[in-house]
Amino acid sequence: MLRSVTLALALGASPALAETITWAGYDGPTTRYDHEVLGDPVEYTKLIVRTDEDREFSLEWAKQIVFEDTEPLIVDLDNDGSAELLTVESHEELGSRLAIYGISTGTLSMLIATPFIGRKHRWLAKIGAEDLDGDGNMEIAYIDRPHLDKTLRIYRYTRIEHSKTESTVRLTPIADQDGLTNHQIGWPYIVGGIRTCEGDGTPEIVTANGDWSQVIATTLVDGELKSRRLAKYEDPQTIQSALSCAP
Repeated sequence: MLRSVTLALALGASPALAETITWAGYDGPTTRYDHEVLGDPVEYTKLIVRTDEDREFSLEWAKQIVFEDTEPLIVDLDNDGSAELLTVESHEELGSRLAIYGISTGTLSMLIATPFIGRKHRWLAKIGAEDLDGDGNMEIAYIDRPHLDKTLRIYRYTRIEHSKTESTVRLTPIADQDGLTNHQIGWPYIVGGIRTCEGDGTPEIVTANGDWSQVIATTLVDGELKSRRLAKYEDPQTIQSALSCAP
């Protein structure tokens, strides 16, 4: 079921051509969250970024939350020339959420996040971000519980400027679709992503179907997700080949 809540967070405005993130990674290995969905018991407590002004920022979760993710994804979500980060965090009792970070007022901070799934050891695997429907706003795609629920969820990210010093970031749920996945338990990687091939230039989300028999392309059209079969699934490389628009 599509989540009806619209998430919003007020923060300071970001001027055009502001300092931007050029590299990001995780550190602070820990075994305090006993899930091992990515193949080993180690998750991370610290997010580290470097910027185009040769500065380094970091933040760390001291308890309850870890980064349960392969790597942060750097993407400019509001097209202001300053990149944001997509990360996956897990709470020891509430499971995972998608969290977005950025450089705001000279510090690295969380800009906004989805709700936690609500139960320990329930994870999400991020796909990526793109303007999926051509409206000028970026949409974020991930698979909610790729081993259980297998649901593709789409959120729209928007930033509304109220003045030179105040703005609001919003995450609005747009669409979801069952029966799609991008990860198997124990894999240290996530397959698939978003491709735009020659033709009509429509971005397509590439995943597997729920039983790993087919490679699937999904588009966002008029607020609805539409899927089509691309190929028979053979192994992870089948999906990566489709992602590169290979025949």
